[in-house]
Amino acid sequence: MQNRFFIFLIIPITMMISCDSNRIFDQYRSIPDKWHKDSIVTFEIAPPDSLNKYDLFVNLRNTNDYEFSNLFLIVEMNFPNGKVIKDTLEYQMTEPSGKFLGEGFSDLKENKLWYKEGVVFNESGDYKVSIQHAMRVNGEVNGVENLEGITEVGFRVEKHLEN
Repeated sequence: MQNRFFIFLIIPITMMISCDSNRIFDQYRSIPDKWHKDSIVTFEIAPPDSLNKYDLFVNLRNTNDYEFSNLFLIVEMNFPNGKVIKDTLEYQMTEPSGKFLGEGFSDLKENKLWYKEGVVFNESGDYKVSIQHAMRVNGEVNGVENLEGITEVGFRVEKHLEN
């Protein structure tokens, strides 16, 4: 009886893992307690080739302690030959009702946020992606010192699917 239960548990887990064949790179970094405004999360990416297109995502995990309806991020991509692209991005984190967006059944939500689409890694070598929060309270000049509710920051590269 226990063997049957084990088999019925392993088969769905294996299927879920194998269905993610578009994934090229997918890593997370934990945010201890609060995300300080000067704390930069970095990822080193060794692209698989210089011909195909890829889609890039910022992944976030947040709890109900996150008190804003949106999120501003500064994402910087450093190319192997010295070129730098720096973007300030805004993402919606809640519906107008205040309900958190993202996947998850408990108070932990996972968000897969578009960063760039159809990117070709045409320079050989490793790319470096840096992510930093840029949250501010309306009417205040200084940024939020310690952002609560973000537990992990991730970066994901997937094969680009042509429409």
